[in-house]
Amino acid sequence: MKPELLKVTSATTHSFSARHHNKPNINNRWHYHAEVELIHFHRGSGTQFVGDSIKRFSPGDMVLVGSNLPHYWKYDDEHQFTADEQPYSTVVHFFENFWGDNFLNLPENKSIKHTLETAKRGLQITGDTMEKVAVYLQQILNNEGPRRILLLIEALILIGRCTEKNQLASFGFMQNFEEADKDRINLIFDYSFANFKNKIILEEIASVASLSPNSFCRYFKSKTQKTYSRFITEIRVGHACKLLINDPINVKQVCYESGFNNFSSFHTAFKNVTGKTPLSYQQRFLFQATNS
Repeated sequence: MKPELLKVTSATTHSFSARHHNKPNINNRWHYHAEVELIHFHRGSGTQFVGDSIKRFSPGDMVLVGSNLPHYWKYDDEHQFTADEQPYSTVVHFFENFWGDNFLNLPENKSIKHTLETAKRGLQITGDTMEKVAVYLQQILNNEGPRRILLLIEALILIGRCTEKNQLASFGFMQNFEEADKDRINLIFDYSFANFKNKIILEEIASVASLSPNSFCRYFKSKTQKTYSRFITEIRVGHACKLLINDPINVKQVCYESGFNNFSSFHTAFKNVTGKTPLSYQQRFLFQATNS
C-alpha cells in the first residue's frame, strides 16, 4: 500500500502538537509523516494498519508510531460521529529532533533514543504502562511551557522501560514507495475494503490497478512485503474479530459473514493470523469483559 505523505500542522506557540480528535477518520487514508505519533483511543473501534501489521483496535488501545512509518486507523462504518461524547482519541506528534539535534545522543537519553528506534516498526503499549502514559498525555494537554516537554520525556522513558509493549510491523518491513504510486495503491486499498466479503479474483484487482495479473502480484509484494491474498485474509480475519466480539452470532456464521467460503479455511486462517481459534478468541474476550 502506498501511503500519502501527510503534513502535520501544529501551533506556532508549541514545539510539538498535542490534541484531541473529536471525529473519527480524521486522516482516513494510508499515510505517513516525519513526526513520531503517540495515539490513545477513547472510543470507536475498527481495523488498525501499522506498516505490514493488520489487527483490530478498540477503546483503550495505545500505539507509538515511529517517523515515516505508514499507518491508518479505519473506524468501523457503523460508528457514527456524535459531538456530545468524549473525544475519539488523544494524539501527540513530535519531530525526533524538536528538542535539539544533540539531545538524543546524550548518554542519559540512550533509552529514549532506543524507544524511538524501535517505534519505527510501531509499538503497541498495553497494561499498566498504557494507563500511566495516558495520564501523561492528559497532563500534556493541560500544561504550558517547559512542563509539556518534561511530561513527554517522562512518557517516553516509561514506554522504554516497560515490558508491556509489542512491535507491530515485521522486521523486514521497508517503505518502498514512489509518489507516482499514490493513486494506484489507494485504489487497491479502497476496492479491497469495499469487496473483501466477496471473492476477489486476481484479474479483477489487477484491473483496478491497471496492471496485468503477474505484474500486479510483483508490484503488491514489493510495496507491502506480503502477498495480496495474505492482505485480504488479514482484513477478513480482522472483520471476523469484530463480529465475534460485538455480534451475538455463532462462529460458523461469522465465517461466511467475513468472506470465507468454508469453515475449515476460516479456522486455519484465523489461527494463523491471531494465534487463537475463533471460539477461543471469542471466549477469551467474553471472559475478560465479564471480569473487567
